[in-house]
Amino acid sequence: MDLGIKGKKALVCASSKGLGLGCAEHLAAAGVDLVMNARGSEALEASAERLRTTYGVSVVTVAADVATEEGQAAVIKAAQGVDILVNNAGGPPPGMWTDWEREDFIKALDANMLAPIALIKALVPAMMDRGWGRVVNITSQSVRAPIGVLGLSNSARTGLTGYVAGTSRQVAGKGVTINNLLPGIHATDRADSLDGGVVAAKGITLDEARSERAATIPAGRYGTRDEFGAACAFLCSTHAGFIVGQSILLDGGATNITM
Repeated sequence: MDLGIKGKKALVCASSKGLGLGCAEHLAAAGVDLVMNARGSEALEASAERLRTTYGVSVVTVAADVATEEGQAAVIKAAQGVDILVNNAGGPPPGMWTDWEREDFIKALDANMLAPIALIKALVPAMMDRGWGRVVNITSQSVRAPIGVLGLSNSARTGLTGYVAGTSRQVAGKGVTINNLLPGIHATDRADSLDGGVVAAKGITLDEARSERAATIPAGRYGTRDEFGAACAFLCSTHAGFIVGQSILLDGGATNITM
């Protein structure tokens, strides 16, 4: 399918690896020029060069932490004129409700709610002026069904979802759509980290921990960054202009809900 976005420009946050890289790769394959962001420069530059070489698109890199005001300013400066914004950030650490203090929640909110909102406020008005734009927020399946040990993530990402629910309907008339992708377990470093916690708690092997979790997913496996990136690219396409304010699960059926 021709996504109809060749020659557009996109900012993809946290895109040196994992789900963000999957999104960047599928956008590049569709002919979209990129601004790629991540905290670490080495992996970021390596991924950017591969996409330049493979797809022949322009790729600008910004090594910065978008959870900080300085990082946001650097990314926003490089991303002026983008048509597509993919918000993404690593999730806060797991734990129990008794573990977290106010500062823990502030850090989670900065990374997973307030940073995406800042980028939306900075970049969407120009999209509205041009009459076309796409915003995709990578959040989590936990906004549909909370995960007990991920209370910080549950809180911050659900807050962003509420913001998007109202904001998306205010900008849709100007040709800009805002939607959320809710990943379940994918084969990324984040999954490795969470599986490592199970290894430590249960005294089992990493393969055993992965098998246990895969068994809870109706699809019987972890997702891949490639299929996640393809879904993201479709939401950014010209074909998705009537999808507004939606939170779409990509979890292999793991979230047991009716709607």
